[in-house]
Amino acid sequence: LAFCRGRVVRVPKGPLIRVVDTEVVIPCSVSDYDGPSEQNFDWEFSRETDFMRIVSTWDSTFTSEEYQKRVGHGDIKLRRSSNDAVELVIRNIQPTDQGRYKCSTPSTDATVQGNYDAEVQVKVISDGLSVSGSKARSSMSLRLSEGDSFKLRCSAITTSPEHTHLHVTWQIKSGSTWRDILSLTHEGKFQPGPGYEERYHNGDIRLDTGVNDTYRLSVSQASSVDGGAYRCLVSEWVRGADSSWQKIQEKSVEIASVAIQRTDVVISTSNVSVTERDSLDLTCNITTDRSGIFQAEVMWYFSASPDDTLSDAQVLLSMDRDSVVSDSTLISLSHVDRNCYHLLVRDVDVEDSGYYFCQAAVWVPLHNGSWYKVVERTSAPVSVVVTALEPDYEVFLNASKTPKFSDDPTELNCRITNAQDTEANIRFTVSWYYRQRLRSDDVVTGELLATMDADWTLLLGDRSRERTQNGEIIFSKKAADTFSLRIQWTSESDRGDYFCVISAWSRHRNNSWVKSKDVTSASVSIFWAIQDYMLTVEAVKLKPFFVAGHTFEMTCKVSSKNIKTPRYSVLITAEKPLTDQSNPNGTTRIISLNQDSVVRLEDWTDQTRVDGVVLEKVQENEFRYRMYQTQISDAGLYRCVVTAWSPGGGGMWREAVNGLSNPIQIDFQMSGPVFNVSVHSDNPTIYQGELADLLCIVTMEGMALEPDDMSFDVSWFAVRSFALDREPVLLASLDRRGIVMQSRRNGSSDLSLERISPLEFRLRVHGCEDHDFGNHYCVVTPWVRSATGVWQREPDIKAKPIFLSVKMDVLNAFKYPLLIGIGLATVIGLLSCLIGYCSSRWCCKKEVQETRRERRRLMSMEMD
Repeated sequence: LAFCRGRVVRVPKGPLIRVVDTEVVIPCSVSDYDGPSEQNFDWEFSRETDFMRIVSTWDSTFTSEEYQKRVGHGDIKLRRSSNDAVELVIRNIQPTDQGRYKCSTPSTDATVQGNYDAEVQVKVISDGLSVSGSKARSSMSLRLSEGDSFKLRCSAITTSPEHTHLHVTWQIKSGSTWRDILSLTHEGKFQPGPGYEERYHNGDIRLDTGVNDTYRLSVSQASSVDGGAYRCLVSEWVRGADSSWQKIQEKSVEIASVAIQRTDVVISTSNVSVTERDSLDLTCNITTDRSGIFQAEVMWYFSASPDDTLSDAQVLLSMDRDSVVSDSTLISLSHVDRNCYHLLVRDVDVEDSGYYFCQAAVWVPLHNGSWYKVVERTSAPVSVVVTALEPDYEVFLNASKTPKFSDDPTELNCRITNAQDTEANIRFTVSWYYRQRLRSDDVVTGELLATMDADWTLLLGDRSRERTQNGEIIFSKKAADTFSLRIQWTSESDRGDYFCVISAWSRHRNNSWVKSKDVTSASVSIFWAIQDYMLTVEAVKLKPFFVAGHTFEMTCKVSSKNIKTPRYSVLITAEKPLTDQSNPNGTTRIISLNQDSVVRLEDWTDQTRVDGVVLEKVQENEFRYRMYQTQISDAGLYRCVVTAWSPGGGGMWREAVNGLSNPIQIDFQMSGPVFNVSVHSDNPTIYQGELADLLCIVTMEGMALEPDDMSFDVSWFAVRSFALDREPVLLASLDRRGIVMQSRRNGSSDLSLERISPLEFRLRVHGCEDHDFGNHYCVVTPWVRSATGVWQREPDIKAKPIFLSVKMDVLNAFKYPLLIGIGLATVIGLLSCLIGYCSSRWCCKKEVQETRRERRRLMSMEMD
């Protein structure tokens, strides 16, 4: 391939058929050359044998004398299209230009290879194409209405001696440019122009051929875009030697000027404002210049927004082309004249406010008796505002009941006064608001308490919801013009400003209610001065001197201030000495009496003296406490704790203030013996499983007593820690009657408690476990019989604790596990030996065949 490569000059394959007085363009290109990229070209012409030089790209003197004038006037010129291609352009070609044209390229190659020129034959024929309109060459003018149809004709014929084809295109001029409508190509195909494809496929635009070489353009349903100048553009085509189509000439003629009268639909009225209950009157006008028979179809729409589409809008009323109106009660549609349609909406209300527009379609009859819709238009929306009829009224708020103290009732009445234009279609509801009062000038917004909607359904606010559900706040309608707010028990948080809002509701045609007006009342202040509660309690001892066994009696007198209708609850307390172990905290609650005069024993645990204390109400503010058969253990300071109560909401009592009286002391002179208690153990350190003995020893000092004149309550406690930082645990107790009581135990050890002598008590722990360790002590309550035979309880005495340590016996703990382990190991070893012996004896025995050896002695050499 490289050996055959060389310069190639190309021109179109001839002959080239061209029409006289047209422009001819002959291209020439070169390829596969060496040298510079931009190549030069020479053109020559020959009618028979000799060639005449026409024009060159590089030599201005190349042109022969015969062509200098035409080249100088630009009738013949070269037009470079690229570095390796040019075009020979001949304007107004004549029959004398028919012949052979040669394109040459000067050599720039290193070696001469390929061809350096090429020739093409040009044939010039006469102009046989004729294009004309329907009426000579003058264009006609058409004035049509939107939706009409029209037809335009043009004639095109050719007498060319060559076999040529015509290409006919109908064009419209919009502005300064021509646009293709529909073409019949030289290949016999129909081709719609840009934007006309859909109308062509729908049959609204057609191109038909008729007799005498006529071409007819038919346009149906003309619109405003169809207005303009129309022309018929005809081009003549011939098939070249390479079978490609070549356009040899083109002619056009303007056929007509078409004006389209637009059909408009407008609402004659601009934006409208009407009053509720009035009538709305709108007119839809159809603007058209049609003089023939036509019918209009009108439809009225309503939408809340001007941007809504027809699918989103609501159809109000319609009238078809036969003047049949759809049914409606309050809306009517009438046909005033041929182009005017009247819409009347009676008894409008606020819901009718919005945007109204009409849609009109024009129908014309066809020859077959059917109707054809030529145009459809929608008007611009008209804004309609319906002004509501607001009733005229005033609102007055007053307080029929105002509180002076907390928990007093509050009642507010909201009344409608001077009401005018309040017909049956008006309904009133109320909304209640609360506003907190501030000392500063800060603005506080109202907090909603409750509101009523149009059907008088009560909707509660967050502030009043719970109290209203509990019945503490009541909202009611006392009369047609009066609404009430009642707070059953007003609290301090209810102090502030209250106001009401009366809302007027109007009923619409669809029986729905719409709020039309709100009127706010002046605020009413609910406030009372708050003074601190004051409570004074005085305790008085009625008998200044008494001895053990007598009755102790004291009274408590109460006085209060700034408390509404108070009631009192009383609690009697006793502050015992710290040595009293029955109550380590030092204060004992004995008996109480509540505000309803119900008596209750609190921490009084002496079962032998259940009825030994009495608390009663002497007067409304005076209470008396009695304690019968006093014991020495009753010594201490006695007080009255008084609580004042005021009536609260729902019949409940609310605690107001507490008061404490002065102390009353009960003290006994001790003339009997003094008891001491100690704990002893011979062996405080023991091993698990052994027995632990603990002795509680009582000793006396002072006056000696007979054993029958004294008895003891003994209780044993344990603290399971080294530092006594845990709560003591009761182990067992023995009362003075000899009854033993034990607490529940979780371990396997057991307890026993016994009296071994009049002053010694022994606690035994059987089978001690590790959780039995800790500090152990006893608490003794002495009882002494007086000379009158009355048993007196002495203060509790606590012994100093002793620590009991429980150790583990290592030998005993591991003795049985070791014996069991040795026994199991022995048994397993013997069993292994037995299994091995049996296996070797019976299971693994083999018969061994040994070769018998002859026992011969060696012979002596002499015998050999």
